[in-house]
Amino acid sequence: MRQSMPSWVRVPVIFFIIFGLVEYFVNSGKLPAFVEYPMVLLFLAFVLFVLVAIEAIVNSLGNILYQSLDEEGKAKYDATEPKTSKWVNKIKSIYKKSLGSKPMAKEHEIILDHSYDGIRELDNDLPPWWLYGFYASIIFAVIYLIRFEVLDGYNQYDELETEYAEAQVAIEAYKKTAKNLVDFNTVEVLTSPADLSNGKALYEINCVACHQSDGGGGIGPNLTDEHWILGGGIKHIFKTISEGGRTGKGMIAWKQSLKPLEIAQISSYVLQFQGTTPEKPKEAEGDIWKE
Repeated sequence: MRQSMPSWVRVPVIFFIIFGLVEYFVNSGKLPAFVEYPMVLLFLAFVLFVLVAIEAIVNSLGNILYQSLDEEGKAKYDATEPKTSKWVNKIKSIYKKSLGSKPMAKEHEIILDHSYDGIRELDNDLPPWWLYGFYASIIFAVIYLIRFEVLDGYNQYDELETEYAEAQVAIEAYKKTAKNLVDFNTVEVLTSPADLSNGKALYEINCVACHQSDGGGGIGPNLTDEHWILGGGIKHIFKTISEGGRTGKGMIAWKQSLKPLEIAQISSYVLQFQGTTPEKPKEAEGDIWKE
C-alpha cells in the first residue's frame, strides 16, 4: 500500500477536520463544543484513539508483509517507494538519533538475559516525546509551585471572586434594561408619556373604586396631599401597591395580578396627583412625607 502522506501528518489532518466539523455543527454558544459538552470531548478522544490504532495496525501489517519478502522482492518494493522530501528525511533522521535505538544488526548489544517463550526483550531508551514531556512536567510543577504557593499568585479562588463580581455587575446592568425585573430597591419614577398613559389606564381599572379618579380618596386614603400612611416616594408607593396595605384593613397585594413594570407605572402615575386639588378630598391620614 502506497501512502503519499506520512502518518504523523495524516492523523492530525484527519483529526482536525473531524474536530472542525464537530465545532461547526454542534451549537455550543460562546464556548467550544468539547468544553460545553463533555460527551463531545469523549467522542474526539475516541476518534483520535481509533485513528492512531488504524495507523499502527496498517503500519504493522505493512512491516510484516515487507519482512516476508525475499531480498529481490524487498529491492523491488524499495525501488517503487515514493521519494520523500529532504526536510522530511532530515526530521526522521533527527528523530531516530534522539531515540538512541540500535540498528537491527547491533540489537544483540542491548538484548536482555531473560526471555518469555523464546521472545527476547530489548533494553531500548525511553521515547523522546515521553522523556521530554516528563522533564517539561517537572519544570511546570516547579514554576506552578513558586507562583501560586510561594508568591501567592492569582489563583482559581481569585478568579472565582472576580467572576462573581463581574456577574453581579452584569445582573445590575441587565436589571436596568429589563423593566419587569424592577423591585422596591431598583424602582425609579417613570416619566415617559407611554409609561404614564399605561399607569393611568391601570389606575382607572384597579384603583378608582377606592381612591377616586382624581386621587381624592374614598375607601382608600387621599393621594393628593403630603400625608402617607406607609410612606411616600416612588419606592414606598411601589412596595405598598406590590405587598399590600395594613393587615386587615389595607388594600390587597397587587403583585399577584400585576407585573412589576405595571406597578411601577401606576406608582409613577400616583405621584402625578401630588399638589392637585380633587373634587371631594378625603381628610389627610398618616404622616407628612419628606424625601
